[in-house]
Amino acid sequence: MARTAVLGAAGAVVIGAAFGLGDVPGQSEATTPDSTALDAVFHDRSGPAVARGGIGRAPVGGGSSASMAQGPSASPTPVQPTQAVVPAPGTPLAGCESYSGNRLLGCNLLPGHGFGTDQMDSLERLWTRESGWDHTAENPHSGAYGIPQALPGDKMATHGDDWRTNPETQIRWGLDYIKNRYGNPDGAWAFFQANGWY
Repeated sequence: MARTAVLGAAGAVVIGAAFGLGDVPGQSEATTPDSTALDAVFHDRSGPAVARGGIGRAPVGGGSSASMAQGPSASPTPVQPTQAVVPAPGTPLAGCESYSGNRLLGCNLLPGHGFGTDQMDSLERLWTRESGWDHTAENPHSGAYGIPQALPGDKMATHGDDWRTNPETQIRWGLDYIKNRYGNPDGAWAFFQANGWY
């Protein structure tokens, strides 16, 4: 299925489905370009959303989806989002408005790991106790490192070579660790309260 991007509220990028094989009137699989021509839409954090060519693609920044491979007699079909809204950097998701800095980043990353933003209260308490949300925090006794206090710190390299300096890499690793070991931040916080570690 082809994808298209639409700029939404507050500078967010909405990724959605445009048209799939056979969705365009008069088009069959035999006349559809191979899947490499139907590249996915991607969002480059340093700039606006970018869509690469393909059948049924609404151009980013203007144009009509009706003019894209539907033919002159077809009525326009509005693009409906099929995935979550990806916030622009620094833009809070609903439920994350009271956070800033690394805490905002953590809150915005929760849904991508299968958690609701209602889990942020427990995550905020947990990582405030562990590191104060400081991505350079290092325990001088154990060597635990970063926002989630990974021990050893280099295990976060599974999520990026920049684990020592990038709070997003650390938060992504920490959220995966919490999901796999405790189910969710509420479970991790409850374990921490009972044991003094997680």
